[in-house]
Amino acid sequence: MKHHSTVLFTGLLLLWSSAVACGAERRLNVLFIAADDLRADLGCYGHPLAKTPHLDKLARRGVLFERAYCQQALCNPSRTSLLTGQRPDTLGIWNLPKHFREVDPKLVTLPEAFRRQGYFTRNIGKVFHNWRQEIKGDPQSWSVPAVMHFARHDDDKPRVEGELPPNLATARRCEQRDVGDDAYFDGRIADLAVEALGELSKRDEPFFLAVGFWKPHLPFNPPKKYWDRYDSGSIRLPRFGKPPVGAPAIALHNGRELLRTAKQPLSNAQIKELRRGYLAGISYLDAQVGKVLQELERLRLRENTVVVFWSDHGFHLGEHSLWCKTSNFEHDAHVPLIIAAPNANRPGAKTAALVELLDLYPTLVDLCEVTTPTKLEGVSLRPLLIDSTAVVKRAAYTQHPRPAYYQGRPDAMGVSVRTDRYRYTEWRKFDSGEVVARELYDHQLDPGENLNTVDSPADAEQFQVAQRLLLEKFPRGRRSNGLRE
Repeated sequence: MKHHSTVLFTGLLLLWSSAVACGAERRLNVLFIAADDLRADLGCYGHPLAKTPHLDKLARRGVLFERAYCQQALCNPSRTSLLTGQRPDTLGIWNLPKHFREVDPKLVTLPEAFRRQGYFTRNIGKVFHNWRQEIKGDPQSWSVPAVMHFARHDDDKPRVEGELPPNLATARRCEQRDVGDDAYFDGRIADLAVEALGELSKRDEPFFLAVGFWKPHLPFNPPKKYWDRYDSGSIRLPRFGKPPVGAPAIALHNGRELLRTAKQPLSNAQIKELRRGYLAGISYLDAQVGKVLQELERLRLRENTVVVFWSDHGFHLGEHSLWCKTSNFEHDAHVPLIIAAPNANRPGAKTAALVELLDLYPTLVDLCEVTTPTKLEGVSLRPLLIDSTAVVKRAAYTQHPRPAYYQGRPDAMGVSVRTDRYRYTEWRKFDSGEVVARELYDHQLDPGENLNTVDSPADAEQFQVAQRLLLEKFPRGRRSNGLRE
């Protein structure tokens, strides 16, 4: 144990001293790349179907976080939590319309902290929430106005010269047209990011460039060539398409983002086409990320730039009978995360350490020696860039209200803890904190979370451990609901 601690300390010292040595002449840049609705098992984690060569290459020169978790599986709360360093309960933000500046105008966001310390900060694409808010994004975070960041996903219509090619897809909210990458948002965002890197490379000050891609979020409309990468005959139905045995009804939802008001269930053919469209969207996203990373290398900026790739939350594709997000299950809470930092000790390493998106803010200010007046609730992941076997926290936490898209106030809140082996979730009445349902899933025996064992005597001891960890972060009672009184 003493030898291990010495090695870790020495590694941290070397990373710090190297950064300081070059920091006197040039400070580290940050390339901050976001995806939308990309689930972890399909996003650069070696899935046999998903084709992500550029993300795979990034993972080989960075550290791949195999167990990273969002704080809520919904765009605005998740992104707000990451970018402010606060949990959803701290801000009282669990829905789409509420902007964090309405809660606390003095919060210093992650990019704003960099801007205040001499960085040129720029936003291309979706980084903060993109719709339904009077404040568009967060203007004070950026040195210049953000672009292509505020719209509806359904506004991502193909833009072409001449006649629009036909749509070869038939499933709802799917579109397969033979068009170029720049027909849609993400292709144009990649082009703008490449252009921005060229401009930033000529500036004297370091940069924080945030590039937010809109895919693979619905609608599933990547150009046809990405659909063609996936043979329709290779697409399978979800292995477990029914709710988990013993799961309470409150843990489920109606998938309205995809299903809307449709009364008829999806056919097997539609399910397969939707799953194929999602995979095609991942490959389209991967290609755009590749364009940006290739330009970073061409400009010889790689060795002085921290690259981060993350997604705001995961996504269901028919598993558990669910579609889209807004649950506390693993498919929604588990996210892809890669950090490629100069002077990292073990490029290409994978770590099974439990981490949260909340940890990115403290990690980046730590790596780049930037200070912030905002109290951060995450921890720096810097030790894991030195030693992938290190442990930085005992658990990761995710939550979601019910109804999933509530008006006014939620009726209930589901709070969930992911330990090394288990996921434990409590569903509580929002005002009183009374527990109305519980779930416990053993990831060693049941990684798909298909059997709720909360009442099993065999799991009683682990249930108590997980419950204690959950109560540390989410004590029961009205104050636990994040209400600022």
